[in-house]
Amino acid sequence: MPKFIAEVRDSKGNIVKETIAATSAEQARLMLQNQYPTIGKVERAAGLPSLDELTEMMTAVSVKDKAVFSRQFAVMINAGVAMVRSLGILQDQCPNPKLKKALTGISTDVQAGIALSEAMRKYPECFDQLYVAMVDAGETGGVLDQVLDRLAVLLENMQRLTNQIKSAMTYPMAVGSLAVIVFFAMTIFLIPIFAGIFQDLGTTLPLLTQIMLFLSDLFIPIKDGKLDDDFLFWPLLLGSVFGLMTGYKMYYKTPMGHLQIDAFFLKAPLVGDLNTKSAVARFCRIFGTLTRSGVPILNCMDIVRDVAGNQVVANAIERAKSEIQQGGMISVALEQEKVFPPLAIQMISIGEETGELDAMMMKVADFYEDEVEQAVKALTSVIEPLMMVGVAALVGVILLSMYLPMFAVFDQLG
Repeated sequence: MPKFIAEVRDSKGNIVKETIAATSAEQARLMLQNQYPTIGKVERAAGLPSLDELTEMMTAVSVKDKAVFSRQFAVMINAGVAMVRSLGILQDQCPNPKLKKALTGISTDVQAGIALSEAMRKYPECFDQLYVAMVDAGETGGVLDQVLDRLAVLLENMQRLTNQIKSAMTYPMAVGSLAVIVFFAMTIFLIPIFAGIFQDLGTTLPLLTQIMLFLSDLFIPIKDGKLDDDFLFWPLLLGSVFGLMTGYKMYYKTPMGHLQIDAFFLKAPLVGDLNTKSAVARFCRIFGTLTRSGVPILNCMDIVRDVAGNQVVANAIERAKSEIQQGGMISVALEQEKVFPPLAIQMISIGEETGELDAMMMKVADFYEDEVEQAVKALTSVIEPLMMVGVAALVGVILLSMYLPMFAVFDQLG
């Protein structure tokens, strides 16, 4: 746990420096208030971070961590356990060091009379705007346990959708990586051996074999005990790839680049339809959960805009919010943006007309989450044979480069 140095005034009026271990400067100040009448500046003590601090810095709070916390917290609140005690119990058994530290600070703030949502707002790495807004609505309406249950369901659905996409891509990535490794291994070790044999026989190597031998020379760094000049090609290639990736990230950070790249992902072959359906499912699931928890509609629009994950969708939601402020309907505003599918717009319109917008949003989310699952399966069924063809092509190139010189040798012998 980090240490802080605080300037305090003791009971005799003397200003002294006190060192205390705490999770944050705010917690250190609260802990010292019980000992000293006046607390001045609180600063973190200088020095290298400890192993625990490094572990905490390198650990991220996953959606699963928040879902488990929400479910357990909801059960304790529903059972009548005091909030501070519930936070203490969850803090003691929390396996994630970053979330554990946040719960320690939140528990201290709640003991000092700060609202739970305001205490969570200090830890955006653990509790985002969506989470804080729903907790705030639960506190205001006196239904914190129900809101935490809805949060747990929301986070579990989001995690399930993400896991489906990741699991679908695991097999193609594994096969592709294995194929590349095999290709490099055969190019480096087999091609030079066969090429040397055929050159000793005086056979003219075919063009394909010469190309593969050239690639093999590029892959081998040391020849005759010294660094080969051809191997310097790879640092230049890697530098170029790194430069392109850096340029892509920098361009993506610009407003125009962010918009153009996100628009491409919504229309890209194979994955464009999947990205669109995922965005619709995410919007409807979060919006329905927020409205059902008592969050005002305009606040809901702000939150779903910030967590949309795609700038095109975020811009559409922002323009729809402006229409709603002027008395318009959500479905009409979204239809004008031509980002969401017509079916989703029609279902949202029915929800507005019947006064059950939150229930209809959840049904739309269920429908499009199923569509995403089917789209992932379809994408996998397309990628798998493509990967097999790619692997066969790589192996075939290697085999041809080795067997073509043999045919030349047989012709000479004939």
